[in-house]
Amino acid sequence: MPGWKFAAVALALLASSLAQERREFVEPHMGTLFRLVVYSQAPADSAARAAFDRIAELDRTFSDYNEASELSRLCRQPSGTPTPVSADLFAILQISQDLAAKTHGAFDVTLGPLTRLWRESRRARALPSADALASARRAAGFAHLHLDPSRQTATLLRPGMALDLGGIAKGYAADAALDLLTRLGFPAAMVSASGDLALGDPPPGKRGWSIELAPFGDATATRTTLVLADAAVSTSGDAEQFVEIGGVRFSHIVDPATGLGLTRPVAVTVVARRATVADSLATACSVLDPVAAQRLTDASPEPVRLIVHRRDPVALLTSP
Repeated sequence: MPGWKFAAVALALLASSLAQERREFVEPHMGTLFRLVVYSQAPADSAARAAFDRIAELDRTFSDYNEASELSRLCRQPSGTPTPVSADLFAILQISQDLAAKTHGAFDVTLGPLTRLWRESRRARALPSADALASARRAAGFAHLHLDPSRQTATLLRPGMALDLGGIAKGYAADAALDLLTRLGFPAAMVSASGDLALGDPPPGKRGWSIELAPFGDATATRTTLVLADAAVSTSGDAEQFVEIGGVRFSHIVDPATGLGLTRPVAVTVVARRATVADSLATACSVLDPVAAQRLTDASPEPVRLIVHRRDPVALLTSP
């Protein structure tokens, strides 16, 4: 998820264990570049190929741009039709619905009609009409997505509904790729996808992976450095994806309350155990005000760190 610039993921490591070499692989998936970094004695080409194939499989499942994806096929089903879905799609929808309930819709994958409308508005640099906005809002709402765990089915209850997994899919894919690399014997690995990082065991001779976060909008601002292992980091904000319409700066992230892009200049980083959690929480916390975001992360069943950079006024909030 873009929004912050990871100025450095300090990987220029002369490992204390000289037998382990740093290997890097890059491929485009999900509209961004996925990067794999692996430390190992053995060649990692086949493992990297398997990891990229897994990411591509998830892209074919989750994409709302690809009309042939499983998600797109689900959205074309007549409303009220229970539809069997794959294990990956059911899992990500379950996680999404749980977070939607906890955030009272601040995170909501059923905003597809609104996110598609907002994409068109960003391209045209014009706000949508009131009628178009009202129509899209009627077709959204997480309460109208029903999941049946016993049958592994998903049902869209309203006509015109569409799902958008953009706030969670890259984190899920990063987790899946890192899990696969670990199973294949490469635990000292990192998977990055734009603003989402999944981190495995630390590089040889290091306490962890060094992640430097540069606050958006001010190249001279103090940077935040994190040293992490077996963790995930995700960022969300309007640093790179935004549009100005009528003198107002709008984010690419849709505010469920208005159906338009967020106008609050904020960038959020979430550190969690899994990238799926970090990615979705970063999206939710971008929508919520800082106090509500703090309550959300404090209530997480797993340790979560929240870092919020805000402009106008400039502020840095961290927890814990």
